[in-house]
This record gives sequence, structure tokens and C-alpha cells, in this order.
Amino acid sequence: MPSRFAIVVVLSLLGLLHALIGWLLIPALSAIPFLPVLLSSWLLLSFLLIPAGLLARAFQRQPLSDRLAWAGMLAMGVFSSLLLTTLLRELCLWLSPWSPLNQDQFAFWSAVAVLLVTVLTSIIGFFNARRLAAVVDVDVPISGLPAALHGYSIVQISDIHVGPTIKHNYLDAIVNKVNTLKPDLIAVTGDLVDGSVQQLAAHTAPLAKLRSRHGAYFVTGNHEYYSNAPEWVAEVRRLGLTVLMNQHVVIDHQGASLLVAGVTDYSAHHFDEAQRSDPHAALAGGPRHVALKLLLAHQPRSAAAAADAGFDLQLSGHTHGGQFFPWNFFVPLQQPYTAGLRRLRNLWVYTSRGTGYWGPPKRLFAPSEITRLRLVPA
Repeated sequence: MPSRFAIVVVLSLLGLLHALIGWLLIPALSAIPFLPVLLSSWLLLSFLLIPAGLLARAFQRQPLSDRLAWAGMLAMGVFSSLLLTTLLRELCLWLSPWSPLNQDQFAFWSAVAVLLVTVLTSIIGFFNARRLAAVVDVDVPISGLPAALHGYSIVQISDIHVGPTIKHNYLDAIVNKVNTLKPDLIAVTGDLVDGSVQQLAAHTAPLAKLRSRHGAYFVTGNHEYYSNAPEWVAEVRRLGLTVLMNQHVVIDHQGASLLVAGVTDYSAHHFDEAQRSDPHAALAGGPRHVALKLLLAHQPRSAAAAADAGFDLQLSGHTHGGQFFPWNFFVPLQQPYTAGLRRLRNLWVYTSRGTGYWGPPKRLFAPSEITRLRLVPA
């Protein structure tokens, strides 16, 4: 649990940002009396709902807990757009001497534009987050690929975040879509859940329906460790998936061998030193000569160690592609890749934008995806 001091700091910052929005916008909207009242009421409600949503898991009573989470996460999404557009408006006001409108008109109409853009982006972002993820096709060129593996398909899903706002039906639709692709192999690259097995087992049950020629493989993400990773590892195994924790399996496909390895989350050692993520350990004891060495690693920053270990392809998630503007610009501060297929020495790294979402049900310029990767000769 966060310390009392941290909670006070976060609440103070949240209050200051809400007050800043009010200070910058409300005077400009006074020409229409109901707009300042409406905005003031929303800012007060938002300030109360966001922390309530973040702390909703502390409430054991249902459906109160989920309803608080929904309200808080929706408020957070709206607040994010409102803060960003308010700051952009301030930038425009500095340029207002070049506007054909007088200063008061420009201040009023720009404030109205902030409200309209906030509403529009929140609605579009909500629709993008809640719709079924689209299938993204990616060809991965592999040098010396045997003919038996030409077109070998791997379907990756990642960062679904089953929890207060993502439930059974959302995951069930994803599983059904994956199965229609008839993949050779399925990779689930972490951050499956936000909550305990007791709370969410009924909602992760659709995973048991995943079907592919060579099975479904799972690696832990950081959010599994926030939610009691050992219990989730046992539950995912019960559902029929193979959990790879610094381990590998070797698959024979029409006479060609594939090594499929998985590592624990990059941050796992902060929770259990024995589970420190280690791509080298994941290869230990494996055959030296295989057609492809595939690594499942939740965070892209495992790539340097994966390249050193000699993997050919790494599948990751974690970043959500930024999920919504402008957070995509901050991902590179922590991760080497934000989304898509990238090259690191002899290693291909594919970073999924995620199949669900975390926190606010909102996606802008970072659509969710079910990724179908095909191996092709280089």
C-alpha cells in the first residue's frame, strides 16, 4: 500500500492541476453562465472520483467496487484530455495577437473549443478502447528459415488487464477472434490481470478455449506481480496454458525445430529474487541448432540480454503503444521500443500495443491489436 505521505502528495498535485484548469478556463466562459457552473461541478466531481477509482479495489463489496473503478477511470480519461487541451490553449493564447478575433472573443471561443475537444476525444478514445482489437499482420524475415517454417504463424495477445472494467465477455471475444486465425502457436505476453485469482478467475476462464497447433504460452508481466503472481501462474496453468518462467520448450514442426522460451517480467526480482528475469537461463540446456529461437518477454527492455543470449525473435508488450496521446512520447524514457517491429543486432523485437487497456478506457493514436506474426525467409 502507498504511504500516507505519498497519498497526500498525489492528492495535492491532483487538486492543484484541477484548480489550474478552473483558473485558466472558468473566467473565459463567463459569457454563458451555465458553462462555469458546469465546469466547476465537473472539476470537483473529477477530483473526488479519480482517487476513488484508483482505490476501488480496497472495497470488497460488489458491484460497488467495480462501479467506483469505472467512474474513476472514466474521470481520469476526461481529465487527461482536459488538462492537455487547456495547456495547448494557453500556448495558443500567447499567439492570439495574430488572431482575427479580439482578445476576449479568442479567450471565449478557445475555452469552448477545449471543452468540445475534450468531449470528442473522450468519446472516440472510449470507443477505441472498448471495441474488439483489430488483427495486425506482421511478416518477420528470418535468415536460413527452413521451408517447413515458411508462413509459420504466431498469434500474440498482450496487456489485456482483466479487472474492474474488463471482464469475461471482453476476453471471450478476444479468444474467439484468436481461434478464428487458426495459429500454429499462441503467445500471451503478460499483464493479463489487475486483481486476485479469487476476484477474477471467472473472468479469465475464456483462456481455456484458446486453440492452436502447438499450444498457448504465457509469461508474467509486472501486473501479475502486483496481483500475487504465484497464484496466477497456477491458475493460468490450470486453464491449460504453458507458463514459461526462465524456461523453454522445443517444438517440432514438420521436421523443423523451434525453441520457444519465456522469461519472468523484467521487474520480477523486486518481488522475488529467485524469479529474476534471465534470457540466458531460459536457454540453458536447449539444443544449439534450431531453426528459430523465440523469446516471450513482457517488457521490451529485455531485448539487450535476449540479443546477447542469441535469440532470433522477441515478442513483448507492456508499453500499450502509449495508449493515448501524449503518453506515447514518455514511453521511450523507460523502454527502448514503443510499438512495432524493430531490429537489435541479430534480434528482431516486436512490441505489441496491447490487446486491452490499463486504467482509463481510452485509446487515441495507439489502437489495440491482436498480432499475427508470420515467419518468412529473409
